Amino acid sequence: MSSERRRVITVFGSSRPAEGDAAYAEARALGHALARAGYAVCSGGYGGVMEAVSRGAKDAGGRTLGVTASFFRARANRWVDEEVRVDTWEARLFELVRRGEGYVACRGGTGTLVELAVVWEMLNKRVMPRKPFAILGDFWQPVVDRVREVEHGGESRWSEADGGLIRACAGPEDAAKFLLETLRHTG
Repeated sequence: MSSERRRVITVFGSSRPAEGDAAYAEARALGHALARAGYAVCSGGYGGVMEAVSRGAKDAGGRTLGVTASFFRARANRWVDEEVRVDTWEARLFELVRRGEGYVACRGGTGTLVELAVVWEMLNKRVMPRKPFAILGDFWQPVVDRVREVEHGGESRWSEADGGLIRACAGPEDAAKFLLETLRHTG
């Protein structure tokens, strides 16, 4: 098994999309592409994007993890191989971050926005080693652009001043390729 096969990509996204929705199909294709590239897929473990990305990974013969919290009272979706159960919402967030060697943020609501912001800030302030972080499609681009406006041109020792911490990827295959190429160069 290659070193890429043991790597975990954490995917963030909304719990709302259902089978038949475009966002569900896109997340399922992302899970499939990540598993084909040799990654285990980690998500929040519940429905919507989390279910779809897990399902897509399983369709491709991949391994899936779901980080759930007793706070929500629900259990992991049926495509999760390993459920990691924690007590609180905060513990769940940081476990999702800790397990990822790379990240993808799909379309989502306030929960996904928090996840995107936490990972971005941890990368920006070098609280963790640099890891690849992709946003899927153009949904989060206005948020990223607005934050970069504040950072651009300012005196800063933080990494986002050069706009290099988050990569916009057009689709699932593009995101998987970006992660594979980036992680290949980090050992």
